[in-house]
Amino acid sequence: MENYESQQNLNNPMGDGNFMQSSLPNATAVLILGIVSIIGCCFYGIGLITGIIGLVLASKDMKLYRANPNAYNNYSTLNIGRILCIIGIVLIVLAIIFALIAGSMFGWDALTDQELMNQRIQEWAEQNQ
Repeated sequence: MENYESQQNLNNPMGDGNFMQSSLPNATAVLILGIVSIIGCCFYGIGLITGIIGLVLASKDMKLYRANPNAYNNYSTLNIGRILCIIGIVLIVLAIIFALIAGSMFGWDALTDQELMNQRIQEWAEQNQ
């Protein structure tokens, strides 16, 4: 009996019946990728790439967590990172939709020429008054 208790205390110094918890392997990486995906939504799809990578890593860690929830202690970090990746991807999709609408309304060449874009927006506003 005494040997069993000492072995249990080696695994759990607190002695409260819970074993040591470890961190999910990719939780911090997913959080960083989620932040970069939101920032990168303005930089021609960089955020889309980091958002997708973050979601893939998050799904792997979520499978680990679901298999043994008591073994890991940083699920909230993983969940926040996953949410940030989703927000970054949604922002990029909205930016693409906006670019497609603006390109179809004002012409594709106006998307790269600011002066031409301002002129076409002014013409469009005058027509709709």
